[in-house]
Amino acid sequence: MIAETVKGLLVPFLGTTIGAAAVLVLKNGIDRRINGFLSDAAAGIMAAASVFSLLLPAMEQAADGGTPAWLPAAAGFLSGVAFLAFWDRFSQRIGTCGDVSHATRMLVFSVSLHNVPEGMAVGAAYAGLLSGQVHVTAMSAFALSLGIALQNLPEGAIISLPLFGSGMRRGKAFLLGVASGASEPIAGVLTIALSRFAVPALPWLLSFAAGAMAYVTGFELLPETLSERPKAGILCVCFGFALMTAMDVLLG
Repeated sequence: MIAETVKGLLVPFLGTTIGAAAVLVLKNGIDRRINGFLSDAAAGIMAAASVFSLLLPAMEQAADGGTPAWLPAAAGFLSGVAFLAFWDRFSQRIGTCGDVSHATRMLVFSVSLHNVPEGMAVGAAYAGLLSGQVHVTAMSAFALSLGIALQNLPEGAIISLPLFGSGMRRGKAFLLGVASGASEPIAGVLTIALSRFAVPALPWLLSFAAGAMAYVTGFELLPETLSERPKAGILCVCFGFALMTAMDVLLG
């Protein structure tokens, strides 16, 4: 069980690393349209993961514990949205600087910050598995981890490729892209450590992570690409949602 948990925590980080490695093999970077399609599909994956791997298990666990199922689902979800909204606004305020090196740091910091709820999501799922919750299986937890890893593929490239395009050496751009994903396993480990002392809070943690992921999906992945090509974007979102749904059913 410990080995499965370690693997599950590291898989999303591996996705970021593979995505960042694009800077080592692509001469001219990734096509903007392809990147948009990947982002839209990733949004669908994360939306499905929020529902099937986080919110539904949260409601089932709350009901088993005697708590009204809707309470942690709704309150935790809204808390996650509010938390990410606050951090998003805070990062924009401290990022308003014309210094190029500072702008580079803020780019990595912004993505790293948005990786925190994804790490929490994986950590919460594996915390449920380690605590013996019947509604969380090893395969469903790994399906969530794999879904986030797929979402991280374009995210790693989004960091490393622009840095290289601005004149940074390939190796350094790659390392910064990798570093942006390090917050995920850290957040996952901290979530597991917290849940061991407060297993009853697990439905709230799952719902909180779902809300945070929903905020990232709605405000970071979708707006730009959907405004340019809404029909193709929606189709990619639906494909990603269907893919993650199938993974959750087949692997869970």
